[in-house]
Amino acid sequence: MRSHPVKRVVSGALAAASVITVVTMAQPATAAPVPVLQAPPAGSDALAKYRELAAQAEKLNEDLLRAQDDLTAKQGQLDKANADVEAAKNAGAQAIAAKQQYQSEVDKFAGASFTSGVQMNKLSALLAGTSTQDFLDRSAALEVIATDKNSAMDNLSGAAAKATAAEKSAADAAKRAQDARDAAAKLASDIEAKKKDLQGQIDQIEAQSRTLSNADKAAQKDTGGAAPNVKAPTAAAQAAVNAALSKLGSAYVWGATGPSTFDCSGLMQWAYKQAGITLPRNSAAQAGFGTPVSRSQLQPGDLVAYYSPVSHIGMYIGDGKMVHAPTSGDVVKISPLMSQYAGATRPTA
Repeated sequence: MRSHPVKRVVSGALAAASVITVVTMAQPATAAPVPVLQAPPAGSDALAKYRELAAQAEKLNEDLLRAQDDLTAKQGQLDKANADVEAAKNAGAQAIAAKQQYQSEVDKFAGASFTSGVQMNKLSALLAGTSTQDFLDRSAALEVIATDKNSAMDNLSGAAAKATAAEKSAADAAKRAQDARDAAAKLASDIEAKKKDLQGQIDQIEAQSRTLSNADKAAQKDTGGAAPNVKAPTAAAQAAVNAALSKLGSAYVWGATGPSTFDCSGLMQWAYKQAGITLPRNSAAQAGFGTPVSRSQLQPGDLVAYYSPVSHIGMYIGDGKMVHAPTSGDVVKISPLMSQYAGATRPTA
């Protein structure tokens, strides 16, 4: 009888353990926190002014890169249109030669409508024939002649149509070539103006850099710590993250794409190239490359874009941080996601 209390205690303990287990298992997995956006450290007034000028220059640099990409595309269109013009001219010349050949054949049939004063038709064959077999032979010959004549007419008509189509194709290609040439000339002029604007902005930055203290310059050279051990979700993302982190401390240079100096989009393009993926050259185009992802779904290797329109880009490495080439005077570094966040994309092969 004394064993009953013991049994009740054991049973109660087991039941409690079961409840605890069920409650524990029923708890939902804790979702990863949404990465927090942060403003960069304020620094001195001189450094803040420097960064403001540098951000403006970065926008000008991205405008220049976009214009250069557009020029490359227009040059490709021009080359294609010029090739189409030549192909259309060659096709036209061949069509005209064929038309002349078939016209000559048709003219022969037209001139042979009478032979020895007898019209070439079955009635004349019947009247001129000396026997039934002679009539049949003449009729068969006339069928062959008629078929050849119709074939020549069809060939002439086809050659004429091809010549007309080739002429139209050549005119269309010539217009496309002229439009592409005009657009390329305008872009070339725009590029020169953008280069001038960028250089003027760089001159202001260099003047402002002379006002920076040693502490300001040290802040610019800070890499944000050593490269962390980042686990990316795919082999390509891992290769890109590793490549970008391997360049911590590399200097920012306008328009540079590596392997020792970079601008922001140049670093992303170089890093993903090591993973076998070719990104566009400028940050705005990179921000539209791949699959868009929300900030709550960010994974290492995703590209994170800034400002509107986009003029800066970096690579997410987890824990609310990114690796990027910030701006002139700075180096490739690890930073928190910035408050000017505009969106993210996940590059795929």
